[in-house]
Amino acid sequence: MAYIDLEDSLDGIKGIGPKRAALLADQGIRNLGDLLTNYPRRYLDRNFTKDIILKQGDVVTLLGNISDSYLVHGKKSRLIVGFKTLNNERINLVFFRGVNFFNKLFTVDRKLVISGKLEYFKGYQIVHPEYEMLNDEKDDESDLLHAGRIIPLYPSTESLKEEGFDSKGFRKIIHFVLGKGSIRENLPPALVRKRKLASRDDSFRKIHFPETMEAVGEARRRFAYEELYYFQLLLFYKQKQREKIKRLLWPIPKSPTADLLLKNLPFRLTEDQTNAVHSILKSAKQDVPIAALLQGDVGSGKTITALIIALHYIDNRIQVAMLAPTEILARQHFETIYKFLGNMPFLGIELLLGGENKKLRAEKLARMKNGESSLIIGTHSLLQEDIQFSDLGLVIIDEQHKFGVDQRETIRSKGKNPDILAMTATPIPRTLCLTLYGDLDLVNIRSKPAGRKPIDTRWYKEERRAGVYNSIRKYIKEGRQCYIVYPLVEDSEKVDLESCTKAYEDLSKNIFPDLRVGLLHGKMKSAEKDSVMAAFKQNQIQILVTTTVVEVGVDVPNATILVVEHANRFGISQLHQLRGRVGRSDLESFCILMTGDFISDEASDRLNALTKSNDGYELAEKDLEIRGPGELLGVKQSGLPEFKIADLVHDRNLLEEAKQDARDFAKGDELEKVEIQSRFQEGKFIFAN
Repeated sequence: MAYIDLEDSLDGIKGIGPKRAALLADQGIRNLGDLLTNYPRRYLDRNFTKDIILKQGDVVTLLGNISDSYLVHGKKSRLIVGFKTLNNERINLVFFRGVNFFNKLFTVDRKLVISGKLEYFKGYQIVHPEYEMLNDEKDDESDLLHAGRIIPLYPSTESLKEEGFDSKGFRKIIHFVLGKGSIRENLPPALVRKRKLASRDDSFRKIHFPETMEAVGEARRRFAYEELYYFQLLLFYKQKQREKIKRLLWPIPKSPTADLLLKNLPFRLTEDQTNAVHSILKSAKQDVPIAALLQGDVGSGKTITALIIALHYIDNRIQVAMLAPTEILARQHFETIYKFLGNMPFLGIELLLGGENKKLRAEKLARMKNGESSLIIGTHSLLQEDIQFSDLGLVIIDEQHKFGVDQRETIRSKGKNPDILAMTATPIPRTLCLTLYGDLDLVNIRSKPAGRKPIDTRWYKEERRAGVYNSIRKYIKEGRQCYIVYPLVEDSEKVDLESCTKAYEDLSKNIFPDLRVGLLHGKMKSAEKDSVMAAFKQNQIQILVTTTVVEVGVDVPNATILVVEHANRFGISQLHQLRGRVGRSDLESFCILMTGDFISDEASDRLNALTKSNDGYELAEKDLEIRGPGELLGVKQSGLPEFKIADLVHDRNLLEEAKQDARDFAKGDELEKVEIQSRFQEGKFIFAN
């Protein structure tokens, strides 16, 4: 049998002209490979019901003809369509919606297959059944691509359906293509045997036209492995390409400034922090630039760890850039680092933000360009074209999942093949690390500084609000401070939630008129935000009503109470990040999750998880399980490929196997010969034969 070339266009398929081809191309289906990897979204078991005795409550699939139809008028009009089975049993098909459409569609003697749940009302009936029209020719009983078997249902759009590309249309053209020949294997035969995978040709036939659901499972496993294997190969390929460009700037093994800082710190580094410093500096001894991901739960001390590493570069006259996603976080880093290094003005610490005075900005840019500034901290403003460095050798990217791949490459391109130290306070599940950051060295800080107590997290409903307010008042009278976080900035007509601006008015005037209440949200001007945060840090504001603008970077050790309103609207990782705003001292701290009385089961799972655990890594795994990787990180932003079939939650074991197999392959010289790059375009898989 001839082989099918998956790169062939769709032109050879009967009935696909330029208009239809363009519509399919809009959905990413440009060639035969795209068509065959447009996998079914689900399946219907339309094997014909074999029992001749029909029973109420059974879900049945039956072949038959239309015998009659009539309209019934009343409080709610409905269409009754008489359907006769091959055993001459009558079943009424009842339609309450689309009455006129179905009245024209279901003509007498029309042959079709129906599926649905049998009910009994003056005879058997099925309300709004699923149906497939069959051809009327007697010799075409076998239009049974669409009935009498397990049939696939495909993703489609209204415009595609108008051109005949509903599930039935896709089944027809895919059946036609698979009939043209067989499909070449694209995995090494040894791997197919080792992992007990079905062949590629067999898998395409099983996934589109399965005889059993077990066969679907076999095919799905094969294609999931294939996607994961080639993605891991791509990561190893990128790593090898990066290693071809040798290191230009070397950090020094011993940093006098780092030693002085460590001597003057009012605390000792944790064992995890010390190990992280040693691990990353050891990697920096190699002649290839490093790319590391420093993971640390909220409050674990990543900033001081990164600073000590940075000083080994700065002492060798190598510039360091620290990129933060928000102005609040950038300013927080600047203030924290300046506090640590304030008696060392010779280091040249710079803060670069957007919207600064032109003269001031020009002076900063000049210092960066001529090398006077050693440590430059900023936001997206560091990515602008006019930013130039003298000798940029280390880029620290905080909350790195909030920056896209292009942004990370932009900042790298401004240096001399700099080392990359990505940091995240959002613990990333191991599965995602293997996928997203397989080409990075992973360094974890799991322990927290000595003296930190677990945060007491509680979930309360509306009837406990008065008690919560009493507790807030009690702790504030003892000198503590409180955050109250709302999901919205302004009232929204679409989302019926109390906004933080409205809440601020109520809390300051009616609930706590005797206390100092402040307001902070993302739509305020930078100067206003800075002023509010300064007042809160100095305890001039006792209760800060805010949005998730405080999610990262705000460090006020005296704030020991966090109340999250409408907590069911937040994800686990975001709630955990918010919770990290308290518990930043040896004082007992509380996180109160407030919700209404009726919330979804999924939201209940999230909130219960928060009350039971303070471990960000454990919670990240739970979040991945509940929400999936795309929603957890944001597919486009994170660089996560849009896998067509692999599922990073359920295919964890497959991912481990694929990574090991890809690593073994990458050890040889064959990786350079494989056209890895051609398999990926814009994060989407394109398979070659």
